[in-house]
Amino acid sequence: MKKYFYFLVILTVFASCEEDIKFNNPAFQTLKDNTFWRAQVYKAGTETNGFFIIEGSLGYEQIKFQLSEPAEETFALGINDDIKAIYKNTYKGQEAEFSTGTGKGNGEVVVTEYNTVDNTISGTFKFTAVNVSSDVEKQTMHFSEGVFYKIPVEPGGNFVPVSN
Repeated sequence: MKKYFYFLVILTVFASCEEDIKFNNPAFQTLKDNTFWRAQVYKAGTETNGFFIIEGSLGYEQIKFQLSEPAEETFALGINDDIKAIYKNTYKGQEAEFSTGTGKGNGEVVVTEYNTVDNTISGTFKFTAVNVSSDVEKQTMHFSEGVFYKIPVEPGGNFVPVSN
């Protein structure tokens, strides 16, 4: 009888050991002023003006990268208005927009993989953006340890940005 009891105990122990693995695939996340931020909606594609856009949004907040092309390279921010990062909050009463551009802000977007077979793009980012409104208390916003992973790329030039 003891053998059966031990066998059932061991069987129960092994049967109850399971790992719930959740894959964050695709993903768009960062530390926004040292607070974890993860997008719920994300997409990428070429706008009709020819710029390549990668964007993620969480409710009323949006992070958007404008790049010259979806190439596997490092894009420096704060040098010109063609390659830039934008953060927007469109929540009523908390509206704010921070951006990099010619002589404002700094950082980089590193595209580590552009998969043309699966139509996805992956990379990392970090940047400091400047408030577009100069008459507010908070002048800069910092984003660090940013990652976008296997973001779906819309084919063609009919990309429609995420809207709230």
